[in-house]
Amino acid sequence: MGKWVKKVGLFSVLSIVLMMGACSPKEVTKPVSNDDKPASGDLAPLDKQAKVFIAEDGAASGAGFYIAKEKGYFEDYNIRVEFADFANSDDMLPALAAGEVDIAGGVSTASFFNAIAQGIDVRIIADKGHNMPGKSYFSFVIGNHMVDEIKEYSDFKGKKIAVSSRNSIDGYIYEEMLKHAGLTEDDVEYVHIADFGAMLGAIDSGTIDAALNIEPLIAQGISKGFHVRFGDATDYAPESQIAMVLASPKFMANEDLSLRFMAAYLKGVRDYNDAFFKDQGKEEIIDIMVKHTALKDPELWERVFVTGLDPNGKMFVDDIKKQYEMYKANGAIRGEIDFDKSVDPSLVERAIKEIGVYED
Repeated sequence: MGKWVKKVGLFSVLSIVLMMGACSPKEVTKPVSNDDKPASGDLAPLDKQAKVFIAEDGAASGAGFYIAKEKGYFEDYNIRVEFADFANSDDMLPALAAGEVDIAGGVSTASFFNAIAQGIDVRIIADKGHNMPGKSYFSFVIGNHMVDEIKEYSDFKGKKIAVSSRNSIDGYIYEEMLKHAGLTEDDVEYVHIADFGAMLGAIDSGTIDAALNIEPLIAQGISKGFHVRFGDATDYAPESQIAMVLASPKFMANEDLSLRFMAAYLKGVRDYNDAFFKDQGKEEIIDIMVKHTALKDPELWERVFVTGLDPNGKMFVDDIKKQYEMYKANGAIRGEIDFDKSVDPSLVERAIKEIGVYED
């Protein structure tokens, strides 16, 4: 069992289970009538208030949760959400499978897929992070000392490239880049730097020539003159599923609650897309992101390449499977995954029928 490290205080996991009522709706003093439609005018609110625990650590990819909470979309459906962190991510999946947490964000790693292959029962239900074409938030940068030397991907040959991990989405994007460049791993020098922040100093000093980094560090490094962007990750990995919304089986079994939760989440994601890709209501959304994430500089939010979040919740399922196969080929997976069971887009599909399709 994991230790909650913020907002849940010193409650034990057992007490959290009791508070949640095993993900069942919890009655309030004045229940909302089903005759009262939410302001958005689609699904009626729940008769009894339900509390949903979300394992979220302030990542920008949690925007849909934060916005839906702040703009009252969960409240419209008589849902109360609480965010909770775990001391380490390894504790998250067992707690999710047991129904101690309802919703979580999962980043693609071999350990994540291996846990599912070993019997941890969770559902992958919606997109929670991908690169936007031409504006990847997770992409390669090169040091200023390399700008005249590295012009094409093939120019990475013989260069020192920093990557934070191998059996993860980082390693997957790294390998896809090498294939695109017509290079093998023997053609470059892989440098393991686990801390993205540490890559800034390493590239500035010339210890490394290039790095696979992430926003907002990419934008910060550019502003400080440490590095420049090189190409875009969608050049060679156009449909990389970087992060996913995960749900517990117990939560999915509560159809009235899970449907309304997903509808509220997608409304939050749509506001995010309106703000960052249509420049509609951007100031309000940036204020929400500043409140809930580690990036506290509103001005920097104007400069970063933000996380892609699909307004219709669509995942790149074929890419999820492709990543799994890469981890398995690398010997990092034991067992098999039944993707027909583990990847479940049905909740998103039902929610879209209620709130409609988002049009670009």
